[in-house]
Amino acid sequence: MMKYFFSLVVIAMLLSCSSIEKNVKNSMDYLASDELGGRATGSEGIEKAAIFIEDYFKKNNIKPYFESYRDSFNLNDLVGYNIVGVIEGNDPELKNEYIILGGHYDHIGQGKEVAGDTIANGANDDASGTVAAMEFGRYFARSKSNKRSVLITLYSAEEMGLKGSEHLAKRLKADGIDVYTMINFEMIGVPRDTDQIMAYMSGYNRSNFATTLNKYANEKILGLFPKAEQFKLFYRSDNYPFYEAFKIPAHAISTFDFTNYDYYHHVDDEADQMDYAHMTSFITKMIPALEGMMNSPIKEVVLTEDE
Repeated sequence: MMKYFFSLVVIAMLLSCSSIEKNVKNSMDYLASDELGGRATGSEGIEKAAIFIEDYFKKNNIKPYFESYRDSFNLNDLVGYNIVGVIEGNDPELKNEYIILGGHYDHIGQGKEVAGDTIANGANDDASGTVAAMEFGRYFARSKSNKRSVLITLYSAEEMGLKGSEHLAKRLKADGIDVYTMINFEMIGVPRDTDQIMAYMSGYNRSNFATTLNKYANEKILGLFPKAEQFKLFYRSDNYPFYEAFKIPAHAISTFDFTNYDYYHHVDDEADQMDYAHMTSFITKMIPALEGMMNSPIKEVVLTEDE
């Protein structure tokens, strides 16, 4: 009984909005800082970002999935690194099934100069999704409440054509890993209008993923963004290589809808433009949704006929 009570206290502390918001802001302030120079793949700045993420994983007891946290790949004369951590599931059977949560930590480096500034810091795109994935990793590594195993995967070279996620998906496929689902967090740093659902899922009709997560969240936090199909968003983010490799439900979740933020690939995509209360609310609402899906005794998220 005491152990159970202690676990509830730990989970309550981890879910504390003030704790999450502080962590999110601290991570965003660094990853989107001028010091990192816009995090272009192969740059000194993205190397600093990789070290920061690795240190975060170590501090929060997120173990490396491979021999080290880095999944390296070559792009002509550049070397890119995905950062991959794992939280083992607590069920002797279900732990052999994996749920992948991720986001891309690279950006474009330099952008069109504005008032002497040329650094495209990439706060919303996609330090915001990176930090969300890091926070989910921190939560599950400490709560140990996931029956299935979880991979926290942060990709380089997304801005060069999804090259990092493509490499990792192929590597995991070759290793024969049993991947159940994949969620990519893409630009979740700004809220949608109050008359819109909090977030949307690309490829909404390709699976029952959104309805399943909404069920476990006990509210509708994910919905359909009609323009997602028009903009072909399902194919344009790091979920797609996992769908291609594994033919599993693999989607991107976003709160950026092309009307609520003016700084896409812009030098003013800075940390001080992010809405940290919104990010905290999103992460907090997503935790029970993810937990329910991770702990269901069956693989209830499935692809649909509407692909």
